[in-house]
Amino acid sequence: MRGSIKKRGKNSWRLTFDLDRDHTGKRQQKTFTVRGTKKEAEAELSRKLAEIESGGFVDPGNIKVAEYLNRWLKHVETKTSAKTHERYSEIVRLAIAPALGTIKLAKLTPMHIQAFYGEALTSGHIKRKTGLSARTVLHYHRILFQALKQAVRWRLLSNNPADAVEPPVPEQKEMVALDEDQTATLIEEVKGHALYIPVLLAVTTGVRRGEVLALRWCDVDLDRATLSITQTLEKTREGGLRFKQPKTKKSRRSISLPSMTVDSLRKHRAKQAELYLSLGVGWNEQGLVCTKLAGQTINPNSLTSGFANFVARLDIPKVRFHDLRHTHAT
Repeated sequence: MRGSIKKRGKNSWRLTFDLDRDHTGKRQQKTFTVRGTKKEAEAELSRKLAEIESGGFVDPGNIKVAEYLNRWLKHVETKTSAKTHERYSEIVRLAIAPALGTIKLAKLTPMHIQAFYGEALTSGHIKRKTGLSARTVLHYHRILFQALKQAVRWRLLSNNPADAVEPPVPEQKEMVALDEDQTATLIEEVKGHALYIPVLLAVTTGVRRGEVLALRWCDVDLDRATLSITQTLEKTREGGLRFKQPKTKKSRRSISLPSMTVDSLRKHRAKQAELYLSLGVGWNEQGLVCTKLAGQTINPNSLTSGFANFVARLDIPKVRFHDLRHTHAT
């Protein structure tokens, strides 16, 4: 046992325990004061000692914000999707750590955070040195708030300094959607193009981009005119393309298909089967509904850019692929 407990007052206890010796071989000790029963103090001491043995002990008096955020990113890596974790890591590395990283976590104040948001709004863009949008800075706030909330749970902080900060309020953007005539124009113009089935699915069912590209024929029942969303496709810098489970239970759903979509899917499946026979071993069989010419998975970013280029040539509003989901909702 490398620790001891000493009573300080009513329901107050001082925990003293040994740390690893420093580079000179000098003994190091750390003390903490906790409130509660003696049994709770003993449990806290045991937890601290276990952290030291596992190498996970963090001295809340010395850890800096950047070091803490890196530990937090490792903690949430298994709790978030690869794409979300990549975005969190990017924001921490490029925005939050450069601004707040050298401050000791215990010394971080709401004023530090508020000043960081103000600077980001006026000159936060890394390359252009222009201000960032309120929506982007609000995203910074949400990530920092989550990270500091975990610091409170880990008892590295007594309260969350981001809780006392006023994040910027972004303007509400009006939802962009095509009207009935514009939608008819889009569907008519895209017929015969490689984008036809992805566009038709998005407009007539409201499925998301990743859901369109992950849809398999085994998830489609043309006789019953339904499709099931069981997976989605995402792309990350490190992991590349990968299929994953939908984010929530609500995202796993069955969707009814209109007759025009059923008819188009039947024709598409027959054409795909002809390609399969003509290419033979050159066909990349994955059972996907929407693929490249030889059956390969389509990069979500390629679908987005390809759709943008196609729409730019039409006499309709310049909508994004995701706006087809909004169009379906109308």
